[in-house]
Amino acid sequence: MNDLLLAQCDPKAPLMDADTRTRVLAALPGWQPDPENKLIARRFGFANFYQTMAFVDAVAEIAHAQDHHPEMLVGYDACTVSYSTHSRGGLTLNDAICAAQVSALPEASGT
Repeated sequence: MNDLLLAQCDPKAPLMDADTRTRVLAALPGWQPDPENKLIARRFGFANFYQTMAFVDAVAEIAHAQDHHPEMLVGYDACTVSYSTHSRGGLTLNDAICAAQVSALPEASGT
């Protein structure tokens, strides 16, 4: 996963094949693919809305730095983050890079 933490998204990244997807997802605890393997998602829980929004802000920083943006469902004490490379119609390494970086956030440590 350290490789993913230090990686930069590539706008030309191809879709991951099944073997790569399996290997990469094994390095991303808590992230689950949808049945069609077109996105990965993880729910992060928090004690209150303030902590949830601090996490959302930190995810936004990653999205801006990587120019790769997630879908987020935000509630009082939780945020579900999902990644998919819409321009490719499925999962690329960019999704795994951002998922790894989100998981490494200090704000995500209590989830």
